[in-house]
Parts: sequence; C-alpha cells; structure tokens
Amino acid sequence: MIQTVDINIKTTQQTRLAEVDFNNIAFGKHYSDHMFIADYLEGQWTDFRIVPYDYLRMSPANATLHYGQTIFEGLKAYKGSQGGALIFRPDMNAKRFNRSAVRMCMPEIPEEVFLSGLTELVKLDAQWIPDRPGTSLYIRPFMYAADEYIGVRPSDTYRFMIFTSPVGGYYAKPVRVKIEMKFVRASEGGIGAAKTAGNYAASLYPARLAAQQGYDQLIWTDSKNHTFIEEAGTMNIMLVINNVLVTPPTSGTILEGITRDSILTLARDWGVKVEERKVSVDEILEAIQSGTLQEAFGAGTAATVAHIQAIGYQGTDYELPPVEGRKLSLKILKELEDIKHGRAEDKFGWIVSV
Repeated sequence: MIQTVDINIKTTQQTRLAEVDFNNIAFGKHYSDHMFIADYLEGQWTDFRIVPYDYLRMSPANATLHYGQTIFEGLKAYKGSQGGALIFRPDMNAKRFNRSAVRMCMPEIPEEVFLSGLTELVKLDAQWIPDRPGTSLYIRPFMYAADEYIGVRPSDTYRFMIFTSPVGGYYAKPVRVKIEMKFVRASEGGIGAAKTAGNYAASLYPARLAAQQGYDQLIWTDSKNHTFIEEAGTMNIMLVINNVLVTPPTSGTILEGITRDSILTLARDWGVKVEERKVSVDEILEAIQSGTLQEAFGAGTAATVAHIQAIGYQGTDYELPPVEGRKLSLKILKELEDIKHGRAEDKFGWIVSV
C-alpha cells in the first residue's frame, strides 16, 4: 500500500488526446495532459501539485544549465487486461532515484511523495495509456537544481517533476551493436551508476559514430583496458552461453537495471542457471566462433528485451543465431509482458494497480 500525501490538482480545460494517432505512436513524441511538481525550499519538499502540462520558465543562470545537477528515472504503466492502469515496480525506481540523488549531491525525495505523485498522475491521465500490443505509457520522473546562481556548488533549491508519454516500441527490429574500444561511458569512482544526464550526453558522440557505421547501439567496455563488457547505451547486456544466462555484475560503472533484476529473478525462479560475473570481449568472440553463444539481448525499460542480431568488433560483424530460435529471451519477454498487463500471476508483487 502506497502512503499518500496531499496533492493539489488543477486539471486542464482542454485535453490534447485528439492530437495523437494511437494506432501509430512514435517513442517520445507526445506528452499527456498533466504533470506533477514538487519544490525543495529551505531544506524540505513542499507544494505538491498536479497541473496542466506546460513549458518551464527558467532563468539563464539556472544552476542545472551550467553544472549538470539533474537526475531522472524511466518506468511504464500498462493497460490491464481487465481494465485499469498497471505500473511496473515503481518502488524500485523510487529507490534508484534516491541513490542517484545522493551521488549527485541532491536531496532525496520521500518515497511517498514519488509514488503518490506518480500514481495520482497516472490515474488522472489513464486515458493516455494505449492498448495496442507493444505500447505503454512511459513515465519520466526527474529532478533539477533550481538556484539562480553562477558558481560551482550544490544548489540550495530543487524541483522534482513527473510527466508521461504514450509510446510505441523503442526498437522496431533486432539491433546491431558495436563493442566500443576507444570511448568510455563511465569509470570507477565516477557517476556511472547514477541515472544522470551527463552520462547520456557523454555517450552521444561515440553513438553517432557507430550509427554512421550501421549500428544501433554500443556495448561499452571497462575504462582501464577495454577488456570486459559493461552495458549498452540504454540497456544492460544479457548473454546465453551453453544454456547459462550470463550478465556483468552491477558496479560503480553499470546502472542497476530494474528490468535486469526482473529477468534474473524470473530465470532463477524457472531453474535457469544464472551467472553475474565479468564477461570479457575475448570470451564473447570465442563463444560466437564455437557456437556456444546461443542468445544475446539488451534489457531495459524502453525495450524490455531487445534482441541483438549482430555484434561488431574491430571492423568485423559477427551475426548471431536467428531470433526465432531464442527460447529463453522469448519466454522472458512474453512472461514480463503478461505480468505487466495482468495476464499472468504477479507472484513477486511487482505490479501497482491504479
């Protein structure tokens, strides 16, 4: 049961639902009618409110614009098979959000504020949840420094917000990825485990170079020697080698993915052998060449499971087995989708019904 807080709600006078073609929804292009806001002033969170979606008014001297104190989360709500809205594991997002806040020297948001604001917003904009296969309502909580001050120090004031967006699939087909051996996403002691904007900004240039070579994503490697794989731009990496589900362990350079945790939980519950350990580039290449790499996929909120079609390394593309034969990842994807839509038993208590 989510502990509620008092929220002042001001509804829009004119819905924008008619502006969206729900039969053809692009990812991240449309935004629902309302947004939740809370402000951090004089050491406490205050003024909890839901208002019509609108642009922000911000000073050119806003501290976030200059020093990057901002964090965010991403999660989804689904249309339940029996009606209503179902949100997948929002408590885990609240916890991860606060871990990011601590690392970025920002105030933690009470979980009851995070969860109450989120559930009330989804309830109010439930009509924005699409119901076609592969669609959902994407939820974006975020926080940014609000001080009007040019100087390198943590802000004294902050704003926390949530808005939502009806979305289709993130990837239209299996992805081609490149193992990155020059650029670095994160290093030990840095901010790689925080979901903060700077991590993503740093990845854009190498991702663009990879896209020019025909790849959809990068697989990052460790910053010291580029020996071990870490994660992809929007996903944790999963491999099935000799019927064992293998994934790198979370660390200071790898985000603690909620989809990742869900997949490992399901696999262990089914009796699948799981190994969370370092995975070298050489091991992957040897497994491809010997035929023991049976499946490779990304795991994340945007795509849930993104099948990897090919892995590029040092100018050579290694094609992987056809998706149709990937028993484990297809089973995982179906089970997660069934749980999220209320078609399968929620034995782990992951769903919050609104």
